[in-house]
Amino acid sequence: MPTREAYTKAKEVGLDLVEVAPNADPPVCRIIDYGKFKYMQAKQQKNNRSRTVRMKEIKLRIGTDVNDYNVKMARTEQFLDHGHKVRFQLRFKGRENAHQQMGLEVMAKVVEDMKTMGRVDQAARLAGNTVSMVLSPLPEGQRVKKFKKYEEEDFDTESEEFDAKDEA
Repeated sequence: MPTREAYTKAKEVGLDLVEVAPNADPPVCRIIDYGKFKYMQAKQQKNNRSRTVRMKEIKLRIGTDVNDYNVKMARTEQFLDHGHKVRFQLRFKGRENAHQQMGLEVMAKVVEDMKTMGRVDQAARLAGNTVSMVLSPLPEGQRVKKFKKYEEEDFDTESEEFDAKDEA
């Protein structure tokens, strides 16, 4: 329908002529309330934004002490509980390279401790002097926290400090 005719129809009804798909050939327009249209667009963008999954990173060492390990696992539970994926990195330095099997054992322990919160997306694999692994959260109803007593009262899970450098 011609633009002028559509515009007059919209004014008769008391609504606006809104271009919905400008890239289509011919462009698509609708007769709707412009305020309601903008509100629905903003609401849809907000919903799309909330579903983005961020990658968090936890760095471990072979000699990570028990209490430090428990604090890191509590932090991991928080990340998984907020729906973030978690990448674990264990780096070997110096003579530790001769004991790479110990690093794989640490990663196996992490998997065992986190099986109530997440599942393995990418199994532990050795690349040079680093072992890396990725966990993703279980569905909300299946998550069971194991390291509650080591939690600090307000972890900042949105902190940029713990975001992985490369979102792969």
